Amino acid sequence: MKTRNDCREWRELLGAYALGHLEGDERAGLEAHLDGCANCREELASLQPVALMLPHADPARFGPAPQPPPELGQRVAATIAAERERSETRQRRRLFGGFALGGATVAAVAAVLLLFVFGGGDGSSGPEQQVRFADLPPGITIDATLQPHSYGTEIHMYVHGVPSGTLCRVWLRGAGGASYPAGTFRYRWGDDSDAVLSSALDLSRTRAVVVDTGKRTFVAPVDGPVADLNIHNEEEPT
Repeated sequence: MKTRNDCREWRELLGAYALGHLEGDERAGLEAHLDGCANCREELASLQPVALMLPHADPARFGPAPQPPPELGQRVAATIAAERERSETRQRRRLFGGFALGGATVAAVAAVLLLFVFGGGDGSSGPEQQVRFADLPPGITIDATLQPHSYGTEIHMYVHGVPSGTLCRVWLRGAGGASYPAGTFRYRWGDDSDAVLSSALDLSRTRAVVVDTGKRTFVAPVDGPVADLNIHNEEEPT
């Protein structure tokens, strides 16, 4: 009969014992060990309910592991490339404007993977569109990156230079002038991150991005020269 002094070695046999697969000397040795080891008896007791349920498992209900779509690699690579371009643009802004935005490549890739795993729409998306706000007051920078999705448009908003704590409201405007809310975010001085918002308006129908910083409202066309309308305290469109 085998003799074992280490509980860890005996515990390796507990699963087989609970399933009734242990025989001969190993079974007798384990039972002798269990007579004198309360810890191993407790662990065996925790395994026995699971062993009783295993015969009820239906292998037919277990399908093959899901496979990622063939274009997933290209989507991840495109996301990394787009984020790298945004990061390089903001690095250049740092050289000339004293402010930089740190990259968020890992978060962007994770978002693409989560979109696949949890089934976020049909996974279709098109090229990004950069929107630049010009004629801004000194010290203020506003940029937007628009990306089409099946649910509408994803907006990465970047604001810098307004008073810390400012509540920024964002809309998209359609071809007919109607405004579609994209959400709000609060600017904090020193926060280098984008605000990621979304709107139900398709990018193909979007004509302008509207950003209300409380005292001023700025509008940037997505398909033409950028303009600052200098609107004060504009009411939220419906």
